[in-house]
Amino acid sequence: MAADPLDALRLTLMQDVLPVGLAVVERVRKGGPREVMAAFDGSSPDPLGTLREEGEPAATQVRAGLDNLQPGLGNPVVKVEVRDVPFQTAHPAAQSADQPITPPQEDSAELQAALVRIGSRLAELERRLAAAPVPPAPATGPISYGGEGSPGVGSGFDDRGAAARR
Repeated sequence: MAADPLDALRLTLMQDVLPVGLAVVERVRKGGPREVMAAFDGSSPDPLGTLREEGEPAATQVRAGLDNLQPGLGNPVVKVEVRDVPFQTAHPAAQSADQPITPPQEDSAELQAALVRIGSRLAELERRLAAAPVPPAPATGPISYGGEGSPGVGSGFDDRGAAARR
């Protein structure tokens, strides 16, 4: 949560109150006050959560519009603290702070096998590419659009011979 009380209030308004309010407005627009009261009829265990979900798409658009006016207005910038966390293995009790972290032997063996497999496939691909003949570049020219019953635009058919006979 934001440290400044005004920032905290603005964040709460943008993230929690705005979606609920927009859902209420939409329900009033569609069905009047009865539609709003239907959200609180006991059929949902969390009526405010339901309204928040209904209003979230519209709230996202409103926040984006506010951000277009002034960056950070719709989606407030939240101050965070970033700190470096040391890497821990799956079994932190087995390692002491003095010992270097080493991956388990079976993971290392799997990695080596995968690298060998990738290397052999890459070598096979390079061999096939070197042995494959290079196809000539396709000829360019006007494409015949043909008449009715003939291949036309978007068919991928280039009937240059028919165009020459016309």
